[in-house]
Amino acid sequence: MPDSNFAERSEEQVSGAKVIAQALKTQDVEYVFGIVGIPVTEIAIAAQQLGIKYIGMRNEQAACYAASAIGYLTGRPGVCLVVSGPGLIHALGGMANANVNCWPLLVIGGSPERNQETMGAFQEFPQAVRSSIYGRPGACYVDIPADFVNLQVNVSSIKDVERCMSPPISMAETSAVCTAASVIKNAKQPLLIIGKGAAYAHAEESIQKLVEQYKLPFLPTPMGKGVVPDNHPYCVGAARSRALQFADVIVLFGARLNWILHFGLPPRYQPDVKFIQVDICAEELGNNVKPAVTLLGDINAVTKQELASRESLPMNYYTVFYHVQEQLPRDCFVVSEGANTMDIGRTVLQNYLPRHRLDAGTFGTMGVGLGFAIAAAMVAKDRSPGQRVICVEGDSAFGFSGMEVETICRYNLPIILLVVNNNGIYQGFDTDTWKEMLKFQDAASVVPPMCLLPNSHYEQVMTAFGGKGYFVQTPEELQKSLRQSLADTAKPSLINIMIEPQATRKTQDFHWLTRSNM
Repeated sequence: MPDSNFAERSEEQVSGAKVIAQALKTQDVEYVFGIVGIPVTEIAIAAQQLGIKYIGMRNEQAACYAASAIGYLTGRPGVCLVVSGPGLIHALGGMANANVNCWPLLVIGGSPERNQETMGAFQEFPQAVRSSIYGRPGACYVDIPADFVNLQVNVSSIKDVERCMSPPISMAETSAVCTAASVIKNAKQPLLIIGKGAAYAHAEESIQKLVEQYKLPFLPTPMGKGVVPDNHPYCVGAARSRALQFADVIVLFGARLNWILHFGLPPRYQPDVKFIQVDICAEELGNNVKPAVTLLGDINAVTKQELASRESLPMNYYTVFYHVQEQLPRDCFVVSEGANTMDIGRTVLQNYLPRHRLDAGTFGTMGVGLGFAIAAAMVAKDRSPGQRVICVEGDSAFGFSGMEVETICRYNLPIILLVVNNNGIYQGFDTDTWKEMLKFQDAASVVPPMCLLPNSHYEQVMTAFGGKGYFVQTPEELQKSLRQSLADTAKPSLINIMIEPQATRKTQDFHWLTRSNM
């Protein structure tokens, strides 16, 4: 026998107003603002019956403003309920305001009746919500014919729809993030401008961390205020005009170069100021001023990318050794020489077996590294085939016996050479500083004794003799090249790892051995 309850349910009638209200409830709509009238009164009543709060306003324009503010505050669209004709026209101001502010909003308007046999049009609600919150948020209008509201249909004819998922989190291109980190690092007068897009993205924690970790002054726009507190010591709101006028690099976090920010043009700004734009909306990138770097993505996610990049670019010794240690085989030979390279490597790179570490030893001899590595590789080849030899060299130390790379390749010893390159002995200079020095006198007169030629491509020594060479600047490149080198047991590799030229050891409590007046 057929189930009588099922039969009764299939014949149960429900109004279009209740179906609409349920569709809103399914999409996590909590608030409806509006002015009721034919045919939307029934929708407001049905929404209240399902627990949605209805706030009756005195003008559709104000109702639409209120609903759009809900979208900004909660991330899910508020709803403005209006009648057709003048009611909808009055709401247009609020819709335009929501679009310009990029706030999600759903406007539901009643219209004259039309013949409709099914309730299929209610499937549009998830799409309407999606349109209002995905990508650049804004207003979306759903037109409800009057006969839809009062139409009675069988419950069984209504297809359930799911809640529209929250927008996917998009991230900026890694290369653009690295470029932005470099531009900020080299700025003399950097400035962060925090807009309401940062507030909407809930980026307060990551932006405040960026501000404090790197001591970056910031200026909030009117609705970006509070993302980082106004009383924060790095807030320059009290000196707004001077901050804008003298900044050489400005990072825009969800802020647009419109009239509020004087369109990014002189005399309010330096003629050669560099802008870095962070925005969820591609159409906003490059408005009014050509940016030095564009970062398209969710502001919170991009800020976290920037933090990670700033923490690791350029890399320092500890960053390099952390990523190397993660992949080192437990039974490998570790050969190490150099100044900071060897000293720091001793504390970070772990050994688990006896007689598997070779370094400059008691005599502190530089130049032993490649010879030691060749010896270890020969022993491993004869006694423990497959056992790897990792030779960690400073760039200065590598120079003592670098031509032994030919020996390594001649005997096809799968040694992995890691050259930690800071352009010098203890410390060096970057390419720009090097070029500036040479403008005044020849190298022998002005270059400090500890400096080596910047960005030397030591990996090409290896490729010249048939091995594999890698030039790496980021943790990702280091991880990838080391993984590939470990996987290749037939050929030697050299990974030339560029780090911050001024990178050094952490402060030592007992520094008599490394003390210098330099």
